[in-house]
Amino acid sequence: MSREVFLLPDVGEGLVEAEIVAWKVAVGDVVTLNQPLVDVETAKATVELPSPFAGTVAELHHAVGDVVEVHKPLVTIETDASASASAPAPVAAGAPVEAAPAAEPIETTREAVLVGYGVGDEG
Repeated sequence: MSREVFLLPDVGEGLVEAEIVAWKVAVGDVVTLNQPLVDVETAKATVELPSPFAGTVAELHHAVGDVVEVHKPLVTIETDASASASAPAPVAAGAPVEAAPAAEPIETTREAVLVGYGVGDEG
């Protein structure tokens, strides 16, 4: 297992800090990738931050009400090293790949469009 620290990301517009509004997880909880972890409030909005890792919550670095600077630790997650080992292997470079059959061209007809009047009569 390895420990991954999730830092408060830059939530936009040059904001440098955010307040912890609500934790959606607790120490010991098992989390999945993109599972909501915490709600933070900036000067402009309340934002729900998803987990960038799957694993077990090892530590919450701040309490509700704390103001956290951007790029400071929010949560530490213990990740399972075997989870990445069970992921499907990528296709090797140079490996043969089946090409999809070519699509047949579609015949289309075009009509003159008169701006403000719709399609005009060509006759």
